[in-house]
Amino acid sequence: MPADENDTNFEHDLSFALRRAGDGFTADDRDDLVAGGLARGRRRVVRRRAGAVTGSVLALALAGVGGAYATGALGGGDRQASVAAAPRPVLGNPEAPPVDADVLLETFRRVLPQDGRLTDTVARGTHDEPGPMVSGVYDDGGGKAAVGIGFFQAPPGDKGFSECPDKVFIAYDACTAEDVPGGRLVVFQGYEYPDRRVDTKHWRATLQTEDGLIVDLGTWNAPTQKDSAVSRTDPPFGPAEMKRIVTHTAWAPVLQALRAPAATPSPGASVPAKPAKPVRPDSGGAAQSAFNGAAVRPTLLSLLPEELSVSAKGGEDGYGYAVVDDGKGKSLIQVNAQPDMTDVEGELFPDGTYEALPDGTKVVVRQQPGEKGGEGVVMWTVDTIRPGGYRVVVSAFNTGAQHEPATRAEPAFSIDQLREIATSERWLRLKK
Repeated sequence: MPADENDTNFEHDLSFALRRAGDGFTADDRDDLVAGGLARGRRRVVRRRAGAVTGSVLALALAGVGGAYATGALGGGDRQASVAAAPRPVLGNPEAPPVDADVLLETFRRVLPQDGRLTDTVARGTHDEPGPMVSGVYDDGGGKAAVGIGFFQAPPGDKGFSECPDKVFIAYDACTAEDVPGGRLVVFQGYEYPDRRVDTKHWRATLQTEDGLIVDLGTWNAPTQKDSAVSRTDPPFGPAEMKRIVTHTAWAPVLQALRAPAATPSPGASVPAKPAKPVRPDSGGAAQSAFNGAAVRPTLLSLLPEELSVSAKGGEDGYGYAVVDDGKGKSLIQVNAQPDMTDVEGELFPDGTYEALPDGTKVVVRQQPGEKGGEGVVMWTVDTIRPGGYRVVVSAFNTGAQHEPATRAEPAFSIDQLREIATSERWLRLKK
């Protein structure tokens, strides 16, 4: 695969993770900013979503947000710095007293197990940008370990931080999700790199309060998040200890400082309605709701051969996937459907690279190695765009999860079958 295509795929995996992990770090109009960024992102390339349907906890794990809020604090190098600097927090409650960085650091020291020592610390307070956090190196005599805790606001209605990731997209040893007083807690025991190219473990506990505030603790079995030799078998805090730390009442002043106060209209005053969003210039004159992205997954499932058994399925707006088996091994198939791609059609389908069908649909076929590190994995793709810019991209793999080794020589779908799926008239039903 050309280097620029690899770079683009990584960019979109990371941008999706950052969108899920960082939507809560708002500008003056978060909804417009996020929607606009997504529209632009969709126009560059299909999003090969590393964690598209796996929840925001996975996005934190992939992007290194949370314990790595401080640029360079955990030794991640340039990539870590770029990730850590991206989000911006909600500085929510001007009526609540701020929690300064030194107070936050001392609170973290007090909440951590007292049989260890915290050094090499970095801290920010609730009114410091880009948001409150503490990180450092913890040593309990069993080996130095990077640790960190961060606080931010999840986007309204996003419950992804309270879900365990989907193992179709990432390997991990254990994950639990449970209701706790005042919110929901996920404890995740995985690895710094989803393909486990090194032995660095990454364990985290993420608490989402009922009003959407996030307390996110991360810890590793090495003195830095990346680029350090493993110093111990496991991170220093087990699931019970991580739960105790993130649910500790000592964080109440921090959460209160971030919590947006409830609006209180003056007597007799009416609350103005939020003005309707204008139609975006890149939407081809149609509102974004004209495309039924939620129907992508059921449409994909309806197009699969009946003789295949489906062991996993999922999706979100504009994306769907399934893991199937024809008796010869598991195979992952995924689809992205993207309306209104006319503005980048020339970039994605340059002259001489595609086959033109009688109805004007352009078709490109690619057969290449997998992108997520699984040994022997291949990726077969049929990329299509119809007149008017409606793009449907279908990819199949010879494994049930891209980060795992190949389970068969080829995907369970031939190129002709992928073409039939991608060019099906059923995709047209999604456009209203």
